[in-house]
Amino acid sequence: MSDDLLAAAAATAAQPLPLDPLGPVPSSLPAVVREPAMPGGFRAGGAAVGIKRSGKPDLALVLATGRPAAAAAVFTTNAFAAAPVRRSRANLAASMPSGGGGYGVARAIVSTSGSANAATGPSGDVDQAAICEAVARTVGCEPAHVLALSTGLIGTRLPVPVVIAGVSGLADRVEAGPVGMQDAARALMTTDLRPKWAAARISLPRADGAPADVTVAGIAKGVGMIHPRMATMLAVILTDAAAEPAALHAILRRVAARTWDQLTVDGDTSTNDTVFLLASGASGAADPESGSPQERLLEAAIEAVARDLARQQAADGEGATTLLVCQVTGAADDADARAAARAVVASSLVKAAVHGRDPNWGRIAAALGAARLTDAAVLEAAGVESAVARDRAGAPVRIVPERVRIAIAGTDVFAGVPLAFAAEALRAAMDAPEVLIRVDLGLNTGHGEAFGCDLTETYVVENSAYST
Repeated sequence: MSDDLLAAAAATAAQPLPLDPLGPVPSSLPAVVREPAMPGGFRAGGAAVGIKRSGKPDLALVLATGRPAAAAAVFTTNAFAAAPVRRSRANLAASMPSGGGGYGVARAIVSTSGSANAATGPSGDVDQAAICEAVARTVGCEPAHVLALSTGLIGTRLPVPVVIAGVSGLADRVEAGPVGMQDAARALMTTDLRPKWAAARISLPRADGAPADVTVAGIAKGVGMIHPRMATMLAVILTDAAAEPAALHAILRRVAARTWDQLTVDGDTSTNDTVFLLASGASGAADPESGSPQERLLEAAIEAVARDLARQQAADGEGATTLLVCQVTGAADDADARAAARAVVASSLVKAAVHGRDPNWGRIAAALGAARLTDAAVLEAAGVESAVARDRAGAPVRIVPERVRIAIAGTDVFAGVPLAFAAEALRAAMDAPEVLIRVDLGLNTGHGEAFGCDLTETYVVENSAYST
């Protein structure tokens, strides 16, 4: 939106604004079911092998049962990227040099929970390589076809002999049904209170035009140290659709920009953030052409699963009692809308107000007024042209305060000026598992959403003694 258009919007700001209540923005994505579905062409499992002192599940395997699956990934941008992140990048690059570490092919994903294997120096890299090589020997594939995830305490090394022995035992017990996916999801968990899974089902054409049933399913973990930076936790999405690795990576980058890059719990970016997307082709559906309706439908299904997993992660944020969602419409463009929504759910003052059921809309307005666009890489992934993304990265969101509207939990509280509302009734409405903050910037058609949670005393207590 040009400066001239902003000036025109400011000049007309005194005109009366329509006051139809701001309601939720409906989703056009495919329906999602929260179940541990298993797409064709994969097996998975999880077990307790002794990495965690608690004895809880701490090792997961996901295996492609036929040829190596097309694989794509997005990773943390933290300078202390963990050894599994570095190893996965290297293996993807080895399997397909043109992917530059972002895509390739894979036969296996190994996940360890209880040690992040981050900031462990060269020894951590040696440990991670040994684990990936052990997985390759066990399942009969190239070491470069093994991807890795780790989560837990930073600065601790993995007990490699324990992990290798666990891999040998677990590889014989992976399952092609939902139990395998369920066990893998539980083995990903650290401080999560509950496992996270989601699935969507669509129909895509085979090469002869006949319909093929396609499943997209995902699991994820992460409830703390979460803030938008090209994926914000650990997640695995599997599909039995067919796709080339490069196309899969392009889809994943766009999806992550609209979902996981819009998720924040506490403003801290992890060293281990990773999302893997694998496609087996086992459904028999034809590989969709770039930009076709079929590819758009596949992307929508992947986004639906990612969005639901992100919502589950926010709702399960450490100490959280409330899922906080901000939907923004009327922005100059989608990038501005996403940045505005992100600023609201990331605000500690807004999060505290939601926890206290306090309809303090001034904190929302202040967060909007300070909102800035994200990194150039995220903007580009979302579809902004490279030069424009570099120019706009970190720029303030375009806002005319007199045109802004704010609603909390279904009640309009601001429309260029403060609005009268029944405070006690609104407090009662905010006493719910999910609180929606709706914002309309009154400038154009840009829209976006972000996911977070309230900030509670429990979060402080839990993280004050995490390492002990």
